[in-house]
Amino acid sequence: MKKLLLLGDEAIAQGAIDAGLSGIYAYPGTPSTEIMEYVLKSKEAKEKNIRSGWAANEKTAMEASLGMSYTGKRAMVCMKHVGLNVAADPFINSAITGAIGGLIVVVADDPSMHSSQNEQDSRFYGKFAMIPTLEPANQQEAYDMIHYGFGLSEKFGTPVLVRLSTRLAHSRAGIERKDIREQNEIHLPGDLKQFILLPANARRRYKILLQNQPHFEEESDNSVLNRYFEGSDKSLGIIACGIAYNYLLENHPDRNIPFPVLKLGQYPIPYSKMERLYNECKEILVLEDGYPFVEEIIKSYFGLGKKIKGRLDGTIPRDGELNPNIVEKALGMEIAETRTIPELVANRPPKLCDGCPHIYSYNALNEALAEYTKGRVFSDIGCYTLGALKPYEAINTCVDMGASITMAKGAADAGFTPTIAVIGDSTFTHSGMTGLLDAVNDNSSITVVILDNSTVAMTGGQKSSATDKIEAICEALGVEKDHIIVMDPSPKQHEKNTKIFKKEIEYKGVSVIIPRRECIQTAAKRLKKEKRNL
Repeated sequence: MKKLLLLGDEAIAQGAIDAGLSGIYAYPGTPSTEIMEYVLKSKEAKEKNIRSGWAANEKTAMEASLGMSYTGKRAMVCMKHVGLNVAADPFINSAITGAIGGLIVVVADDPSMHSSQNEQDSRFYGKFAMIPTLEPANQQEAYDMIHYGFGLSEKFGTPVLVRLSTRLAHSRAGIERKDIREQNEIHLPGDLKQFILLPANARRRYKILLQNQPHFEEESDNSVLNRYFEGSDKSLGIIACGIAYNYLLENHPDRNIPFPVLKLGQYPIPYSKMERLYNECKEILVLEDGYPFVEEIIKSYFGLGKKIKGRLDGTIPRDGELNPNIVEKALGMEIAETRTIPELVANRPPKLCDGCPHIYSYNALNEALAEYTKGRVFSDIGCYTLGALKPYEAINTCVDMGASITMAKGAADAGFTPTIAVIGDSTFTHSGMTGLLDAVNDNSSITVVILDNSTVAMTGGQKSSATDKIEAICEALGVEKDHIIVMDPSPKQHEKNTKIFKKEIEYKGVSVIIPRRECIQTAAKRLKKEKRNL
């Protein structure tokens, strides 16, 4: 089949399969999850023996993909924007080691924080690492960019960052496939010291990265992904980055845009095209979904001689995702009337699923803490974060993956006891284990509650790295066996569970409580599948 109807995420996955991918690594996180899921379900990927599967976290995924690139094979690593914070150490250093087989880092940003803690723009990471960055405008470009990105990576021996945002990741459009490319044969670096970042070698490799910068800029300047469109009305010049170009076209269905337009899909920015737009036009409008990344570059590069409009001057809202209506308003066009959303499809507030085991864990924990002052429960990233809402109001923090344990430890170190950390099973193996080791080493007076529903529930029920390992991990980290307790979070066990919580909360040391029951959603799917197979 030459044509497919795909999500942006799926277009990236299919592009990688067709471009000779040998391995993909990822940790689930909206809006990037569907990239890996598509490969896992792909018959083509299985036939090609493409390595695929979830990693314990984004850092391990990044490092594994770098290891595959070292062997000359093409590799891809996928994550959401905050996951790049976790992978930042190997990501930044991979720019210095370089790549042998094509290496693509796909990051899905989440403007408006639909399912995230912040709105950070991953283009800044690409600039920080000084590597080429690609940003598709639509699903076809997302597919094509993976082919181009692997070639670019191997041409310059560098990782390539591909950045997309939520609407492109989760919207569907037709794509036309390219010819399928065979996988690379194994071939190691010609210089076997290339990946050894001892200071002397790292300094040499860094010079190579710096020497590549003019080549990256020239490649970007000549790239078909960066296109200059003529316009007769020079009163305004428009820069449209990634999906913003689609939003611009939606406001001109006849494709007759009167102003000059610079469409950006590759960074570093093409300075010669940018300079032409700046010199030809009276004012500049920058359309980008995310931070004022390009807007800041223009202002610093060209000075303040002409008016630059965008997120910094308020023409575009400083927060939230871009959309066609915002672009319409920024262009001074008459805003089309919007229809009221019927009551039938009104948004529903998020809540824990009926029958979720976390409900019964929180009920018992709340009762156990009733005699203490409030504000003692440090939580984490997962569907259990909904315990912050009514009627539970059981948790007091949610900062980043793994922060519950270390924040509880810090509070205990300040003399605020008892303190409780609530963390999910997958989040625990993602980035909670080292925090628990710190707590054990200091014999901190904290109770760690690891909510074990045996899945990565918030992102659709992927397999948890923690399944059948939690007790062994905790004991190996030094938690006393008598204070590693498994409980059944069900209503009929409420009184028993409350007593367990009370006892361990009073313990002056590290204790771990593991409420264990299968996620109600994955249980329903499992039972349905079992019935079909009867």
